[in-house]
Amino acid sequence: MVSCLDPSSCGIGRSVSSAPHLFTPSVRAGIGIDADDFRLSPTASSNRFTFHLLRAESSLNQGYWSLRRSIFCSEQHVFEESDRDELDAIAYPIAALHHSSERGHDDGAETDVVGVVRIVETEPRLWYGGRLGVHSDFRRHNQIGKGLIWKAVTTANGWGCDRFLATVQIQNVRFFRRLHWSSIDELEIRGIRHHLMEADLGYYLPSREQRPIASHHLSTAA
Repeated sequence: MVSCLDPSSCGIGRSVSSAPHLFTPSVRAGIGIDADDFRLSPTASSNRFTFHLLRAESSLNQGYWSLRRSIFCSEQHVFEESDRDELDAIAYPIAALHHSSERGHDDGAETDVVGVVRIVETEPRLWYGGRLGVHSDFRRHNQIGKGLIWKAVTTANGWGCDRFLATVQIQNVRFFRRLHWSSIDELEIRGIRHHLMEADLGYYLPSREQRPIASHHLSTAA
């Protein structure tokens, strides 16, 4: 699983020893360290997965929130009961969907969401990606993490982004570098080592995704 937080995450400056004792590195066997030229066809490597900007009325919202909580609370213990924060009121959520009749679920069922990420404009034309993660059953499919990153950056770039940043857990830095990101700082978030990284917007060409109006935001109610 590739995962990263974002500038909302508190605890910067705490020592590594204060990290949750149950935290385990998020890179698992099979993650795509040696990325191919993803720009050519970021979602065409498999017809099993697609990547979508979620709207307020989407039936996938429940799956989005559930997977975020599962990864960042139940599994990694980065947060306790909830990973939601004030940025969710202005963030744009993105989900990776799995399409297979073998799973036995209708399109839009909660279990169809196998990856999550959010993008947020913290200052004019400055964007961050965060809450990036992949369902534990699908981490062998390295195109999911790449597809989420691609969808996040190209979407923001199409909306007038000048810089796109993310705080990336230390074990995932090499993966991001292979996907045309560079490290600009080292820091700790909630006791976990991270790199502040920046995407090469010349590589992530702007998408034609239409930016929703302000009322798009998902409800942050529990």
